[in-house]
This record gives sequence, structure tokens and C-alpha cells, in this order.
Amino acid sequence: MTIVKRLVLDVLKPHQPSIHELASKIASLHGIDSVNVSLAEIDEKTESVRISIDGGDIGIDAVRKCVEKVGAVIHSIDEVAVAKRPHQK
Repeated sequence: MTIVKRLVLDVLKPHQPSIHELASKIASLHGIDSVNVSLAEIDEKTESVRISIDGGDIGIDAVRKCVEKVGAVIHSIDEVAVAKRPHQK
């Protein structure tokens, strides 16, 4: 079994919440250690952002729900890194 350690998303979001607020919401999810959101493009009503997420066990569905809850849409998953889940004794 594997765990997701890194996830990079291309996201289209409304101007609100800010990228700081969006990063904080994602960072509060279980299994996430850090989040980096960078602005790629901006227009009258939306912003295109690249979200890089690192953690010990990232839940892709939880991230998707969090992003959609603020009115944003994931255009693509641009990178994913997985690792073997450590064996429990």
C-alpha cells in the first residue's frame, strides 16, 4: 500500500479567499505538513494558481473537497509523489 507524499495542482479560483487563506485551509487537513500557493495568472473574476502540497499522508479526496468548498476547481494534477506505507508492528 502507498501514501501520497507530494501533490501539485493547477487550480482556478475566485479572488476570494486569498491565496493565504486557501493555503491555510489546505494546511489544516490531516497528513499535510506544508502548502505553497503561487499565482500564475489573474483576470477580472478568477486567479489561476499552482498549489504544491507536501506531507506524510495526503488525502487527495480531502484536498479536492477543501478546494471545491471555496469555489475553486482543480484543472489538473500536475505532479504526485508516493511512497510505500511503513509497516506497522
